[in-house]
Amino acid sequence: MKKKAKKIKLLILDVDGVLTDGRIIIDDRGRELKIFDVKDGQGIVLAHKTGLITAIISGRKSQVVDIRAKELGIKIVYQNSLNKIKSYEAILMKTGLKDEDTAFIGDDILDLPLMKRVGFSIAVADALPYIKDAADMVTKSGGGRGAIREAIEFILDAKGLWGKIYREYVRN
Repeated sequence: MKKKAKKIKLLILDVDGVLTDGRIIIDDRGRELKIFDVKDGQGIVLAHKTGLITAIISGRKSQVVDIRAKELGIKIVYQNSLNKIKSYEAILMKTGLKDEDTAFIGDDILDLPLMKRVGFSIAVADALPYIKDAADMVTKSGGGRGAIREAIEFILDAKGLWGKIYREYVRN
């Protein structure tokens, strides 16, 4: 696992069930609400600090996702993507990266083709069983509950970067 993770330059995230816990809350005005984990957000910020690129490919469309992505500095966002491979190939064209440079975190059937294609595939702890079976790594944390942070720390550690980040915060 570490050998694959060491090569990663781009981490692609699914949203519902990965960046969130999978629940979709709609209020009485029809506004969609999502709950995000602050630890996942901080992990994304730390990933960017090391030069790791992050992107989002989501099967649904939500303005909340655009807002959260902007907050976290995620510049590559594909929503309403029912064919995640097509969006993925556009990202590879944009970044000039290859499959082996890329990791993806998923949880459901729509993620399966992409998980089979990337260099390092990650399933959240509460992903469907066949998604976990297809993954190189299964997090201990569930979607929207620190799974992204866990994956980022694993990747940064495999690259020899986590210790430096950690020491920087311990010194202050």
